[in-house]
Amino acid sequence: MADPIRVLLVDDEERFRDTLGKLLSRHGFSVRTAGGGQIALDLLAQAPSDVIVLDVKMPGLSGEQALPLLRAACPEAEVLVLTGHASVDIASAMISGGAADYLLKPCPTEELEGAIRAVYDRRQATRPR
Repeated sequence: MADPIRVLLVDDEERFRDTLGKLLSRHGFSVRTAGGGQIALDLLAQAPSDVIVLDVKMPGLSGEQALPLLRAACPEAEVLVLTGHASVDIASAMISGGAADYLLKPCPTEELEGAIRAVYDRRQATRPR
């Protein structure tokens, strides 16, 4: 059996983060959670992730500020943006900055799970063997 996909969930809303983390764990992912960008960077310094699910609007390091730092800290990870703040400008900036996809809250768990698996599979397919 393959190792589970390692997901780092970065969101400042504790209840949302904890609930989604538990749901994703039940779907077979190995999930760590971070309440902000700096905590996510600290966790990535300890161990890499395969996929980072990143909120945009957070105190301290926003998702926009954290994205290039997270990509530098863990270049092998794909970043999915999951936010409740719809903005074409922010979505465009996040995708241009290296995010693989941009999803809006509320996002059905099945849709997020599918997006995580899709970006992970796409990354695995392009990795040198």
